[in-house]
Amino acid sequence: MASDFREVNPRRRTFLKKAAIAGAGTVAAAAGINAIAPIVMPEETVFETNRSYWSKALPPMNPALEENIDVDVAVIGGGFTGLSSAYYIRKNSPNKRVAVLEAKTCGNGASGRNGAMMLTMTDDRFMMWSGEPELDKRIYELTVGNIAALKEISAGAGMDCEIEQIGALQVCNTPEIAGEGKSYIERAREAGFPFEYWTKEQVSAALGTDAYAGGLFDPGSGQLHPGKLVGMWKAVAQSAGAEIYEGAAVVHVEEGRVHSLTIANGRTVRAKSLVIATNAYSSKLGYLRRAVAPVFDYVGITPPLDPRLIAEIGWKSRIPFNDSRTEVYYLGITRDNRIHIGGGPVDYSFNDGLSDRTDSARRYATIQRELGRIFPKLAGVDFETTWSGSVDMSLDGSPAVGVMGRFKNVFYGIGFSGHGVNLTSVFGRIIADLETNRGEQWNWLPFVNRLPPYIPNEPFRWLGIQVALDYYRRKDPVTP
Repeated sequence: MASDFREVNPRRRTFLKKAAIAGAGTVAAAAGINAIAPIVMPEETVFETNRSYWSKALPPMNPALEENIDVDVAVIGGGFTGLSSAYYIRKNSPNKRVAVLEAKTCGNGASGRNGAMMLTMTDDRFMMWSGEPELDKRIYELTVGNIAALKEISAGAGMDCEIEQIGALQVCNTPEIAGEGKSYIERAREAGFPFEYWTKEQVSAALGTDAYAGGLFDPGSGQLHPGKLVGMWKAVAQSAGAEIYEGAAVVHVEEGRVHSLTIANGRTVRAKSLVIATNAYSSKLGYLRRAVAPVFDYVGITPPLDPRLIAEIGWKSRIPFNDSRTEVYYLGITRDNRIHIGGGPVDYSFNDGLSDRTDSARRYATIQRELGRIFPKLAGVDFETTWSGSVDMSLDGSPAVGVMGRFKNVFYGIGFSGHGVNLTSVFGRIIADLETNRGEQWNWLPFVNRLPPYIPNEPFRWLGIQVALDYYRRKDPVTP
């Protein structure tokens, strides 16, 4: 049955569910420890410098904030969510003063470190039968339409973000998963989705590898250059009138009808509305700790490859793809023939740690071996650059956007779980509409004004995630 595809092919979207199972009973028996953990074990605030390949294209850094200011809206975080929120808020309300406060440089976090895939839908519904096909179609159309909006905005700004809406392929690691995937596609097409099932031969012809038993193709997805997209959002947000301050880490928030934000250099920002656009970093300010856990993901990219080698590999379609494992691998190819691969085994650092891990070399070696397995002709090719970044994973793989706080003036977008390149700016639009009391049009979307299932505090969080990772590593398909 097509619905069984959820169990055969869980992918990363469900890996944290075991954390809830592992932690729930323990938390119930030790609620006191769970409650005081954030107090006795405060999280360390670290902003490691982005060293990804994409970071080379990030825009020049703006000056820090050097005076106290009063604004209508303060946005904490200069990534896709924060910059798009600032842009759309100014479009909705040109007279509002909007300030973006970024701790390092715009794009320093996940927005400038991801795998460049531009996927439709949300992680919990992509290539999954949810039982709500009409709702899923609306979400699909919304996210496909957002890619069109990205292309329109970038063209209007005269900025090439290398957006290529050429589709994306989810490849199947085993014949069993391929069979379930084929059943799913048949059911999805009956419901009106444009997805296609590709045989092993079709996948091989498109990607140049015989490593997979089949594939599920989404023509609405694609790829882009994340660093250039950060540059676009920064440029259009500033053109719309938003102020952007970099090197402006917010170290304290005092909520109220008018919020008071303290910057690391001692300056103060007073704001009527606050947008939390910090994703994996949100808990460092005391927000949304219960909603997501930051998980380290790893990426490597080759130098530009000789066109003759690309021809020998046979990746004729240049379509980005990801596999069907829980700890998913994903690959893409740039315009100048660099092949990048990310994913595989992930890591969680105790107490939501975000410092660069000292054991990352073994993860880069793993993804390099996987690249050679997929494309044997690349087995001896070294990575030019490697990097890691934190993904904000929710228990159910479902994102959340909305408003919270005593005075209903704190807005957030969280839990993108690997679909953030596209979905963040959808949420930027929603945040802008909620902030300007135009949110009714989004009431149909199940992610609005919700929070993901509760994730316990330490030590139960770390224990549960380790149980989850161990469970799925045992369950994932073993490669030859």
